[in-house]
Amino acid sequence: MKHSYTLKAPAKINLLLEIIGDRADGFHELVMVLQSIDLADIVQLHPLGGDRIEIHCNHPEIPCDQRNLAYRAARLLQDKYPGNAGVSISLQKNIPIGAGLAGGSTDAAAVLVGLDLMWNLGLTQTELQDYAATLGSDIPFCVSGGTALALGRGEALTPLPDLDQLYAVLAKYQSLSVSTPWAYQTYRQQFGASYCRDPQLLDHRRRAAHSSDLLVAISHRDVLQVPQHLYNDLEKVVLPQYPLVQALRDQFEKLGALGTMMSGSGPTVFGLAESRIQAERLAGQMRVAIADPDLDLWVTQFCSSGIQLLSSSP
Repeated sequence: MKHSYTLKAPAKINLLLEIIGDRADGFHELVMVLQSIDLADIVQLHPLGGDRIEIHCNHPEIPCDQRNLAYRAARLLQDKYPGNAGVSISLQKNIPIGAGLAGGSTDAAAVLVGLDLMWNLGLTQTELQDYAATLGSDIPFCVSGGTALALGRGEALTPLPDLDQLYAVLAKYQSLSVSTPWAYQTYRQQFGASYCRDPQLLDHRRRAAHSSDLLVAISHRDVLQVPQHLYNDLEKVVLPQYPLVQALRDQFEKLGALGTMMSGSGPTVFGLAESRIQAERLAGQMRVAIADPDLDLWVTQFCSSGIQLLSSSP
């Protein structure tokens, strides 16, 4: 008898996003530091007869068809390993959509992990991440989670020491979204002349990332130094175009966050704190400083793992 599985699918933020050049496949060559946070979706998988794939979601704006990354993840494994039962996938969305927090990617990662269990495929984490990379650049990281250096388009991962003693306050306007393709295309238009195109120099830049100030601070698990070395190239194009995002960043700085930055292509901005008490205080101060009902705030802790199995049942 096939079991049902319930999995926790954490969101992620970027602590570093540096664009160093173009790739032959059309993507950007990136150096990133990615971090899982305990703001998470809950993904439930239930076996179905036949080979049907069903998606159910508590958020009305999430597509429940082939456009959904979770559906595509299930279809990918079904095509690779035919003859297994169908699956009903229920998504409880707690991660805000269109926020640059990898909500869709982490749901897809949870489906890959859950179907590996349900269908007794016996896949290694590396094999799961290889499948994940064919679906999206963030999904391999979402499988393993924690703190990681990500190179290439984000799929070449090196685990880093855990930073799970840090907290973040996330701030996002409900009505505001930023197109990730627009952000990268605009960056290419404005800064493409400075891209590194020499393969040897690109390799040097990749290797140099390992000795960056941020990675040195992470290697020492220095929670006071890590926030001083946050960096995101996409802020150069997003902040001038979206003054509300800039205002969130400015307010976190004014209130004394340990560090603040836009995550990914935005529009979520985070401020860091050393404890939950400090993070709750920071969130309260943000609510007073920006008394806008359109602004959502979350207090969350860094976490040291990606997809987690919560329960299984016949």
